[in-house]
Amino acid sequence: MTYDLTELDRETRMGGPGTETDRREIRRVDLSGFDARRAAIADELWDAAVEIGFFQVVNHGIDLAEVRAAFAEAERFFALPREVKERHRLKAGLNAGWESLTQVRPSVGTPDQKESFQVTRPHMDGLWPDEGFRDTLLAFEGRCWELAMRLLSCFAEKLGFDADFFTRAHDPSQASYQSTLRLLHYFAIPAEARGTLDLWRAGAHTDFDCLTLLFQRDGQGGLQVCPGREAQEQEWTPIEPSDDAITCNIGDMLMRWSGDRLPSNFHRVKNPGPDDYQGPRHSVAFFAQANRDVLIESPGGGYPPITAGDYIAQRIAANFTRAT
Repeated sequence: MTYDLTELDRETRMGGPGTETDRREIRRVDLSGFDARRAAIADELWDAAVEIGFFQVVNHGIDLAEVRAAFAEAERFFALPREVKERHRLKAGLNAGWESLTQVRPSVGTPDQKESFQVTRPHMDGLWPDEGFRDTLLAFEGRCWELAMRLLSCFAEKLGFDADFFTRAHDPSQASYQSTLRLLHYFAIPAEARGTLDLWRAGAHTDFDCLTLLFQRDGQGGLQVCPGREAQEQEWTPIEPSDDAITCNIGDMLMRWSGDRLPSNFHRVKNPGPDDYQGPRHSVAFFAQANRDVLIESPGGGYPPITAGDYIAQRIAANFTRAT
C-alpha cells in the first residue's frame, strides 16, 4: 500500500542554501542521577524537543572508550579497498550493509557525499567483515538502544503513554526489529569543490525514526538544523560537535505519534567552507525505529495509521537511487 507522506512533500522544498544564524541554543541535558531526577530530566527533554527538536545529552552512561572503539571499527572498515566493501553491500529494502554515494535526498537531488554501513540486527547474515567488527558494534548498538529507550520513556509519559510504550515498540528480540546503527564516512572535500554548495555531505532532510542519537567528534562540524516556521526562510543553526555529548533529535515517527507536539525538524551536513576543516568526517548514528509490525497512530487522526515497516520502506525508496 502506498501512502501520502507529507514529510516527503516538505522535504522536496528544502534544497536552497538559505542563511546561517547562531542565535539559537541547542540545549544540553545532564542525565546524571537519572532515576532520582527523572521528572526534572523529562521536563528538560520535553522543553528542548518542543522548542527545536534537537538537544544534546551529557553524562549519558555510555563510556567514551566504547564510543571511540565504535569509531575505530568504522574507520577500519571504510579504509578497506572498495572491492572488499562490495562484499558487504546493502541488502535491498533491509537497511543492512554498506553503500556509497547512493542516498539522494529529495531536497537536493544529488548524492550525499558519503559512504555508510548499516547495522540492523535481524538482517546481518553474511555482512560482517570479521568477528571483532561484529562484536564491538553489536555491543555498542545495544548500549545505544538502552539509552534511546530511557529517553523515549520520558517522552512516553509526557504523551500520556506508559513508560515502557516505546520500549515494547522497539523490541530487539523480535524478527521485526528495524532500529539501525549507522556508521558514516563523509569524504574529504576535493580541491575543486571547496567553498561551494554545489554538493552536500547530506542534503536537507528529516529522520524517519522516533529518536536519533548522533555521536560526533570535536572539530568535525557541519551539522545544521532549521527548526519550525523558520523552514520557510531556511535559516540554519550549526550544532557544534563534541566528544562528550550525544546530539539527539526527534524523528518523523515520534512526530506522528505525538500529533505534531514534538517536531521532526530539517537538518543537513554542509560542505565545509574555505576556513573549515576539509578532511574526512566520521560520525555514528543510532536510529530508534519502531518494529515493522507496530502501528503508528496519530492522536486525533492528524496522520493516517501506518505500520512502521511500511513507513520506513517508503522513506528508503524515496531516498536511494537504486536497490543495492
